[in-house]
Amino acid sequence: MTVDRAGGLRGRCGETEELRLASASLHRGEEPPITGSGGSGTIFVTGCNLGCVFCQNYQISRQGMGRVVTSEEFAAIALRLQEKGAENINIVTGSHAVPAIVRGIDAARSDGLRIPVLWNSSAYESPAMLDLLKTRVDVYLPDLKTLDSGLARRYFNAPDYPRHAAAAILNMIEFQGELCRESSAGSSNSVLKKGVIIRHLALPGHLESTREVIRWFAAHCRGKALLSLMTQYTPVGVKNAPPGPENAPGRQVNQGEYGQILAWLEEFDIEDGFYQELVTGDEWLPDFEKQNPFSSELSVPLWHWTGGFV
Repeated sequence: MTVDRAGGLRGRCGETEELRLASASLHRGEEPPITGSGGSGTIFVTGCNLGCVFCQNYQISRQGMGRVVTSEEFAAIALRLQEKGAENINIVTGSHAVPAIVRGIDAARSDGLRIPVLWNSSAYESPAMLDLLKTRVDVYLPDLKTLDSGLARRYFNAPDYPRHAAAAILNMIEFQGELCRESSAGSSNSVLKKGVIIRHLALPGHLESTREVIRWFAAHCRGKALLSLMTQYTPVGVKNAPPGPENAPGRQVNQGEYGQILAWLEEFDIEDGFYQELVTGDEWLPDFEKQNPFSSELSVPLWHWTGGFV
């Protein structure tokens, strides 16, 4: 079903055609070729076109924290991030707002934005939206949450997610061609200037889904993209989650599951990419009511929806 968001109606994402943002910061907790020495210039977009029952950013994806910005304001935020040393402009979860974001990127480029633009999304995007992004995005950071339609229905509220996400990721790889990295000043890490990093979050109790994602990556993306395996899943109580006896796994990944994931990386000979150390606790979870939603070790705040520039 489609709605007239240009006419002020709200889509499944909960948003109209207007672009709303929640925060912007220099983030130091992304993958090394994204973080570099200056940090990634993250811009968090309000709303989401999925319905993940364990979303760590539920305050902005489900509860609507954020405010409307114009293309000029978006450009000003991007340029301030560049001025403060950001390695890139990392647009987080903007799939439902592509036309408005494209206008913001164009305005920023016209005003002097030179650093790469990253598209950090769930990969739940149509070919038409990807075509709009094609000439404006330098690096893609898509999730590949699952290739199991039953799991996609249960936990992401989108049974067609696997089909659309796999197709979108292959399009992203086709757009970008070979990975392009450059040295980062003051850091031993190279910075990705062009390419694709595919992220996958392992779900405790559902490792068969992770194995299938690793197998698919090996078959379709080896040598063309990087794989980033995340084990930071943390139970989060999300308001308005779909009813059911088990809305989401109620624990974190355990040591045995972690060892199995690493064994699969060896089985499928995946060497070019990243995997997280096993994460415990929930201290890293963001709180978008705060001026700095993350810890001071992870993030330097620059803009917040409640008051603008920090």
